Amino acid sequence: MTSVQILNASGCLDALVAPGVARSLDAFVTKTVTPLPREGNPPPRIAETEHGMLNSIGLQNPGIDGFLRDHLPRLEQLAVPIWVSVGGFSAGDFAEVCSLLDACDAVATIELNLSCPNVEEAPETSAGLVAAARAATSKPLYAKLSPATSDVAESARAVADAGADGLSLVNTIRGLLLQSDTPRPQIANGPGGYSGPALRPIALACVYACAAGVDLPIVGMGGVTCGRDALDLVAAGASAVALGTVLFSDPQAPGRIRTELEAEFRRRGRDSAGGLRGAAHDSTVSRLSSAG
Repeated sequence: MTSVQILNASGCLDALVAPGVARSLDAFVTKTVTPLPREGNPPPRIAETEHGMLNSIGLQNPGIDGFLRDHLPRLEQLAVPIWVSVGGFSAGDFAEVCSLLDACDAVATIELNLSCPNVEEAPETSAGLVAAARAATSKPLYAKLSPATSDVAESARAVADAGADGLSLVNTIRGLLLQSDTPRPQIANGPGGYSGPALRPIALACVYACAAGVDLPIVGMGGVTCGRDALDLVAAGASAVALGTVLFSDPQAPGRIRTELEAEFRRRGRDSAGGLRGAAHDSTVSRLSSAG
């Protein structure tokens, strides 16, 4: 066992279409749920790039009532912990959804989507949204933060003070891709959320900064494609790793990356992440060298 949980990034896996993949995770994270149903943004909403992809789904979802009625009972049958991603356009939206989820035994954790780049932002600060959610539920709350901030560690401290129990780092970052035959955006709405391998150094920097700034568990995500990528996030301070874009091209990635991560630990004389988590912050460690 790696002692590092492997999850999916919200929106990158439909567990009801691919239940076997979902069961290979240590926890499944749902697409973001809002108070009312949303059709999402107009197509085209996804575009591939050389080193990743853009998406502008726009939080398409059945709304909290439809989710509780039609989706959660089926997700519960997966027999893996369920994390529900919650979104909205005001503190009241977050509080409403969290209040309804609070009574659901099937929901293990709530992840607050505070940083979707493809929809209008709530007027409140991230800390204000966390505080509203905290008042509405006793379930563990993870705040999902954007990498597009001048001081992500300060944002982490603010949401921690407001009642967050953990951090999810990072969400996608805004990007733009033009068509090859005309200078028009490939995404109907123009920009979209950029994910994939090119996001990995940005994610690492954010995990590194937040691990030094707050004492909260961190789910690291952004461009993970192999065990070494996961190890780097652990060394930067993550206690869990989420897989995103890689799941579109390699649905078997959870098992493969878990095996590769275990091999990385063994090469360093470890049975688990012990001694390696946060190693990037240790001035006495010059590199993650192999044992011997």
